[in-house]
Amino acid sequence: MTSGWTFEGQPTAIGGGAMTLVAGGSFCVSGRNGDVLPGSAHGIYYADTRLLSHWELRIDDSRIEELQVLAGEPFHATFVGRTAPRPGQAESTLLVVRERYVGGGLSEEVTIRNMSHEPAGCMVTLHIGSDVCDLFEVKTHRVHWVADVTTVADERSLRMFSVSKARGVRVAAKADGTPVLPMVNPRLLVFRVVVPPRGEWKGCVQANPIIDGIETEPWYTERQLSPALARRAGQLFEWDKRLPKVTTTNTALAGILRQSQNDLGALRLFDPEHPELPPTVAAGAPWFMTLFGRDSLLTSWMALPLDPELAHGTLGRLATLQGVKVDPLTEEEPGKIMHELRYGARQDDTSGDGHAYYGSVDASPLFVILLGELRRWGLHRAAVERLLPHADAALEWIERYGMRDGFLWYQRKTDQGLLNQGWKDSFDGINFADGTIARPPIALAEVQGYVYAAYIARHYFAKEARDTETERRYRERAAELRARFNERFWLPDRGYFAIGLDHEGRPIDALASNMGHCLWSGIVNRDKAPAVAEHLLSPRMFSGFGIRTLASDMGAYNPMSYHNGSVWPHDSALVASGLMRYGFVEEAQRIATGLLDAARTFGDRLPELFCGFDRAEFPVPVPYPTSCSPQAWASATPIQLLRLLLRVDPWVPHGKVWIAPVLPKGFGELRISGFPIAGTRVDLEAREDSGEVYVNGLPDEVGLVPETRPSAAFGRPSAAAPGAT
Repeated sequence: MTSGWTFEGQPTAIGGGAMTLVAGGSFCVSGRNGDVLPGSAHGIYYADTRLLSHWELRIDDSRIEELQVLAGEPFHATFVGRTAPRPGQAESTLLVVRERYVGGGLSEEVTIRNMSHEPAGCMVTLHIGSDVCDLFEVKTHRVHWVADVTTVADERSLRMFSVSKARGVRVAAKADGTPVLPMVNPRLLVFRVVVPPRGEWKGCVQANPIIDGIETEPWYTERQLSPALARRAGQLFEWDKRLPKVTTTNTALAGILRQSQNDLGALRLFDPEHPELPPTVAAGAPWFMTLFGRDSLLTSWMALPLDPELAHGTLGRLATLQGVKVDPLTEEEPGKIMHELRYGARQDDTSGDGHAYYGSVDASPLFVILLGELRRWGLHRAAVERLLPHADAALEWIERYGMRDGFLWYQRKTDQGLLNQGWKDSFDGINFADGTIARPPIALAEVQGYVYAAYIARHYFAKEARDTETERRYRERAAELRARFNERFWLPDRGYFAIGLDHEGRPIDALASNMGHCLWSGIVNRDKAPAVAEHLLSPRMFSGFGIRTLASDMGAYNPMSYHNGSVWPHDSALVASGLMRYGFVEEAQRIATGLLDAARTFGDRLPELFCGFDRAEFPVPVPYPTSCSPQAWASATPIQLLRLLLRVDPWVPHGKVWIAPVLPKGFGELRISGFPIAGTRVDLEAREDSGEVYVNGLPDEVGLVPETRPSAAFGRPSAAAPGAT
């Protein structure tokens, strides 16, 4: 990839009914009959490269009709279909079963079963194509057939390779007793098959990646688990075994939580060179199957009650990639936490370890927040201490490179970078009330809240270490930032906070969801919180399923847009967490139940985002066509919703954990076994419409307080929020 990181548009649409399989950095997107069709975002991807853009099975030159997809593990699915009717038959008599495994390539076993009383003679063809496109080229509609992709056919395989990118794929076929016919067309594998009456025929095809000129086998071949895939299956088994177990009378909630668990398990990334290291988490399939700063940090924060290892691994990996030099092209600066890591072919990358881009203003404070959260939960204490210097380096980057006039700003270093560098990073995602797009440099409201929470977290690290000078310094910085923010960002005539400040220091006056993140971080003064809550739950902002990214009466509002009126589950979950933090229980419950209702309509899996139409107009949420699914912070959203409704607020260094459930009507009874706190596992029971909680297994040094944690330093409310009060 040589065309930069910026893209002023939206990703290519996957298309309705697509099936996505994932395994680490490998994934396959196909139709529900198993075919990968050219001219779409379908493909078989590995190392941020589309190895195959065409993978279409035909019987007698007819496509396979889908009957059912049986989803197994995240990397495995069975596609069940049938052929067109045989000559003289009114109904199809040939069943086609495609058993597909993804991981470091692809392996597929094809079975044709004959349901008739006479032999079936047929031509089986697999149409194959490869554009050797970088993932960014597919995502950003810049797909082109690479001129130097050569195709070479031998007796049983096809090799497609790009010399310029040193990448490609070899597709090999095996079928007992059936020769592969000589290929007139070099992009076909052809079998002449006779399927016996009431019998079957089997063939196996595998796609071997060629990366940097080196060919490797996929993790699964001919019904044999390779060591890599066996390890992956074992990792999923161990993941499932150690996770907290939820027992609930609410079957819908149980299904949603189970889907979240499965999806987060599938999105975990392991270092193949060091499989013993804790995993990180990819941002989402198909476009973001890699480590991201902001996405992976927030996902780990929300999923912490499920598996603290994600936070441990994500922090550790981001620390190794932390900026050490000034590089305008990648926007790297000393101490800065990276935005994303990619493995696509680049002329300037000779390491093979991937290339990082640092164009994110919020990953650095979020790094400190997550580290502080691990401290509050009393988890991975040695790792937390080891990573503290990296948190200090991130804070130093904020002060040295990002601060101006007391706020953290962003502006890309070259035209190769992202124009907007907060979580709403589309080119038109930050705008004024009249729809005018704001010009950088920009100081975002929620980012100031993240910095505030990072200061608070670092202040408590120092307090517990009895470092009074550092404690005082960060306490004062937090208080000063909070005061400046509530003065500069507040719009008294509107009764809400500006989304940010533009290049001239003017408040960007759109009513947007960003201020809900400010509640989450605790930077909002108490006297302003009721007005913020009222705006967030108004018909302009609350769709009935979640909080719109932009209010419906704003100039740029479009419920079908990416960031200007759509609903993002993680965004709404953070807004709900902020409302709960400030004591707006009923409002937080409304958002939580709306999101869970949406999850049910999406088959228990929340997508990256969905359209912001009102629930009164459309009784089910309208999908957004380019939404990623599964997507990490959307998958973690139900876990965060459960945490905020239980109001779990640990502060293990101070020997206490506050738990005060406010489960809304319809939640029924809930029991969680193996909840991770203070390095041990506890059991928790709660029920709807009751503030009572039963907890067993807390260490002797940690006491249960069955109420919400009261306000403390700096006038900040508490309850399940970043940093500590």
